Amino acid sequence: MACTIEIPEKQTFADLKIQEQNAKRKVIIDAAERVFGVKPFHEVNIRDIAAEAGISHATIYRYFPNQQTLFLEAFLRGMDEILARIDAIAANNPAGNLLEAVVADFIDFLTQKDHYFRMMTHFMLDGELAPELVERLNNTARALLNRLEAIFTAGNTTENPRAMARALFAAINGVLITFRNYPGRDRQAVFDHMQFLGKLIARRFN
Repeated sequence: MACTIEIPEKQTFADLKIQEQNAKRKVIIDAAERVFGVKPFHEVNIRDIAAEAGISHATIYRYFPNQQTLFLEAFLRGMDEILARIDAIAANNPAGNLLEAVVADFIDFLTQKDHYFRMMTHFMLDGELAPELVERLNNTARALLNRLEAIFTAGNTTENPRAMARALFAAINGVLITFRNYPGRDRQAVFDHMQFLGKLIARRFN
């Protein structure tokens, strides 16, 4: 019987350095998500994030030029996950209940990832980005609205699909903001109530 010799995949010190840099970037972005999730956007500084990551603030500046860029990187990472989840739902769900499935998953994502929801609301209330960063944020926002618009277009809505997409996004966020800290109910009851309202909204928009 022939003996198969496994040859290690080629890897250079340059490859290892890139992996190390990517790992450090991830640690910094993870820390930024946690900090932005508990403090208003304008109150966060690089030293806060450095302390959370367990590194010096000078190290952060090697990877990110300022607090705004770090916020955007953390925020867009969450948005990319939302977009991927919508794409997966669209690929696996029948058209008849696609909108309900997307709304339910959106509520689930922002409930489970509370820090990301807080990042989003803090920024909506008092965030401000440099023009070049705003464009990157707008590109991702447009990608989300495009997916919602496509659902309405496929459903042959008689309304403006873009306006419907914007209204749906606002309605879902309204549910999350209004009821996530509902007094006198435990976490599961609150989640079930938000999902119930999300289903009602999806059916009305359908």
